[in-house]
Amino acid sequence: MGRDKALLPHPSGDTWLERSLALLAELGAPVTLMSRHRSHGALAQAWADRGSGGVRSGSAAQPVEPALEIVQEPEPWQGPLLALARLMQRYPSERLLLCPVDMPWLDIATLADLRAAASADPARIHTAHDGSRLQPLLGLYPADGRHRRSLAAFTAAGGRSLQRWLVAVDHTAVGLPAGPLRNANHPADLADLMGSAGLEVAPANGGPADQPLPDRQRLDRQRPRPTA
Repeated sequence: MGRDKALLPHPSGDTWLERSLALLAELGAPVTLMSRHRSHGALAQAWADRGSGGVRSGSAAQPVEPALEIVQEPEPWQGPLLALARLMQRYPSERLLLCPVDMPWLDIATLADLRAAASADPARIHTAHDGSRLQPLLGLYPADGRHRRSLAAFTAAGGRSLQRWLVAVDHTAVGLPAGPLRNANHPADLADLMGSAGLEVAPANGGPADQPLPDRQRLDRQRPRPTA
């Protein structure tokens, strides 16, 4: 993309990061942002501060209080699988909804469908599938002892591929509409996203377009509250 995807403009009027946080907040569970970039944490905190004084759509005089936790990802920064392992250790026994920042077409209906599909077997990993390929960066990952041990052993042995780890564990691919699962990885994708809303894309402020950033390390993760 040639620039930080998390800070790109979204037709909603916010950045991709803020839009992702708002989308996850609609599910009514705590949200954790893990990023190595302090600018992302600052932006997320500003988003949460704005929400704490706002009003939810369709409700009168009910303040929005996003339950947001911001985690500075420690080194080494080696991709989403290691980040997921760290989150599982941080939130043991919870079910983690992993969500990437670079799915700008993602909508609440798709998230709800994924969660509904996983409700019958909450102890199993459920990942999105767009009809052509698995989209494991959008999925529900139980952080129980079995999955934590499996992932810890895999990463300790040098494994960093989420796809390869999933081959070794039981998981279910959930078929979902391809449109909301589309990844935006190139300037043309950004132009398509903004153009569909009648908006123009501002030129990048420096940085060659042929040097992509490691955006898949910048993920929004939602932690559904444990049920009794």
